[in-house]
Order: sequence, then structure tokens, then C-alpha cells
Amino acid sequence: MPVTIQDVAHLARVSTATVSQTFNCPDRVAAKTRRRVLGAARKLKYYPNVNARNLASRRRRTLGIIVSDIQNPFYPAVVRSFEDRARHWGYEAVVSDTQYKPQLMRRATERMMEQNVGGIAIMTSEMSPSLLREVTDREIAVTFFDLDAPPERTSTINFDYSYGIYQIVAHLHGLGHRHIAFVGGQSLRNIQAREKAYVESMQGFGLTPGPIMHGNQTIEAGFDIGLKAADIADRPTAFIAMNDLTAFGLIKAFSSKGLRIPQDVSVVGFDRTFLAEYFTPSLTTVDMHPDQVGSLAVDCLHRLLSERETRGEQHLISLQLVMGESTGPAPDRPSRVSVLTGDPVGQEALA
Repeated sequence: MPVTIQDVAHLARVSTATVSQTFNCPDRVAAKTRRRVLGAARKLKYYPNVNARNLASRRRRTLGIIVSDIQNPFYPAVVRSFEDRARHWGYEAVVSDTQYKPQLMRRATERMMEQNVGGIAIMTSEMSPSLLREVTDREIAVTFFDLDAPPERTSTINFDYSYGIYQIVAHLHGLGHRHIAFVGGQSLRNIQAREKAYVESMQGFGLTPGPIMHGNQTIEAGFDIGLKAADIADRPTAFIAMNDLTAFGLIKAFSSKGLRIPQDVSVVGFDRTFLAEYFTPSLTTVDMHPDQVGSLAVDCLHRLLSERETRGEQHLISLQLVMGESTGPAPDRPSRVSVLTGDPVGQEALA
């Protein structure tokens, strides 16, 4: 016989309304009472029916989060903080992964709507404006990643990519590097923002940008690019990677070619995944605070769902360079031959 809410209320010595409040609005229940109810539920192995609860209530208690690549260590950290904060406010969490594919973005969004979610954190750049409108037209709250002009019922979390990249270039310039490459990725808003910041920062220091190489945000692409870059006749003395995974691939490729990191070439990442500290050598990288991003996304959604005001919030996350062992002084070598003059992206250098 299935356990009911009445059974939990009887064991916990509270009303069924208090049991319901504990699961639906835990912040409204005293901590001591909440612990007693949850303890009784665990003892009886009682699990509330989330779908039935959502259908019975105008206030939907499920939040979704959509990420680009769950294999990238940056995103599990975001998801974990999202789930922790969702539980704090009494929400369930649903997670989807797009693998950077627009068709999977649509399917993930449809899945969220099928789950009758109250809000979605879209931690990716693959969503089209029309699909975003489709979500907001259903009065679903949205927290979006890197959106300049948020529509109604949408909050945004942006990152100060310009300052993050500037810190990298300033650090490398201070170590004597003048020939600094950038390894970007697919044509996504956040990757383009990092590339643009790289070009502007290089020019700000009076340096010629390039070569700029493009992968696909994975460690495998970083490795393939690194194998080619290691053989450039006038090889850059430092490489800025769009993310940590790309940086790991570059380092592995350079090492396989007999190059020492950082004595022969310096490498910088971007994300500060937990692997950065444990990689050999430890990675110099920019901290994007993934643990804060997921929590902030939930708070934005909660406020949109709890308040009458439909205008969302805009947040700018400050980024900090964290020093590792993958950067060092520029090696002594003949001055750079400007084979890239007139071609700031320098793609021919990899031909």
C-alpha cells in the first residue's frame, strides 16, 4: 500500500498542510518542524508526486537548466550549485545537455515545457530568439547566459570577458611575451566575446593579434591544434585558450612534441574548472566562478516566480586570473618575423 501524506503527518505529529508546506515552501516552515517532517518522510520512504503537485498548483515547483556540454567540468559545477540552491527554495531540478547542437537545444526546451517547469536557466548560447520568445510567451521565467537585451520575464548573467582576457594578456606581456596566439571555438556568442577581447587587449599593448585558431571547445580539438601549432616555424611563445579543456589539449600536444611547459611555451586557460589545479603543470586560468553562477541563476528565477514584477535582473560576473605553473617568462629566441602582417587571424600559419 503506497505511503500517503497523511501517514507522514501522523508520524511527524503535524498537519497534512505542514507536510505540504515542507515540500512546497520549506522556507515557510520552522527548521525544527521541517527536520521532523523530512525525517518521517525518509523513514516511511515517502516521495511526493512532483508532476501531480505541479498540475495542482499554479505555482510550478520545478526549474530546468540547459547547458552546452555536461562533459566540460565547468558545467557540472554550475549544475551542482543550481540543484543545491533549487532545493533551498523548495524546487526540483531538471537538467538537459545540448552538445552545442541547435536541434538538441530545441528538444531540451520542449522537454522543459513538457515538465511544466516554472523557470529555465539557459547556460548556453545556442538558443534562437524565436525559441526564447516561445518560452517566455508561456510565462516561463528565464535566466539567460550572455544576453545583452533581456526580454520580459528574463534575467541575465553576463561575464566580464574583456577584463578576464585583459588580465591574461597583461600577465603574459609582463613575462616578456610579445607573440601570443588565441585558440577559439565555434561561432557562439561567448566564444566570440573572448576572441574580440583578445584582439582588443593585444592591440592595447601595441601587439599584433594572431594567429587565431579555431577548434570546438574540446580537449581533442585542442590537442589537434597543438600538434599543428608546435610545428609553426615562428611559433608563438604563449597560447590563450578559450577554455580549460582546450588548454589541456594544447599542453598535451606540446609535451608530445618535446616542448616544455612553460619553459618553451606558456599556455593559459579560461573557466577555472576543478581540473586546473590538479593538471600537470597546474593551469594558469581565469576563474568564471561556476559555483556562484548556478546559485545566482536559481535566485533570479525564484524572484521572477515569487514577485509580481516581470522585469528581470542583470548581473555582471567579475573574472579573476588565477596563477598556475603553465605560464613563465618568454623564452630567449630571435625576434619575431612578421609572417602574419596583413592577416590578423593568421590561419595560413597552420597550413
